[in-house]
Amino acid sequence: MDLDCSAVLADVWLLLDNECDDTAKARLREHIDRCSPCIEAYGLEEKLKSLLNRKCGGDRAPDSLRQRLTLEIRTSYTQVAETGE
Repeated sequence: MDLDCSAVLADVWLLLDNECDDTAKARLREHIDRCSPCIEAYGLEEKLKSLLNRKCGGDRAPDSLRQRLTLEIRTSYTQVAETGE
C-alpha cells in the first residue's frame, strides 16, 4: 500500500521519536526516500527535533500532552491535504 504525503507527514514525528513499529517505519522510510517534498519536510522536522532536544535538555512532555499534540498535528495535516494549501 502506497502512502500519500499527508499520511507520511502526519506520522513523521512518530518516526523521528522511534515510536512506530517496524512495518510502519519501513513504509514511512520507503516513501520519504522516494519523495522529494517529504525528504525536505523530514529534514526540517529532524532539525527542529534536534534543536528542541538541545534547548530543552531532554525534558519529556506528559503523555496526555503528547497524545493531544499528536492528534492536533494529524488533524492539521489532514485538513491541509484536503484543502490543498
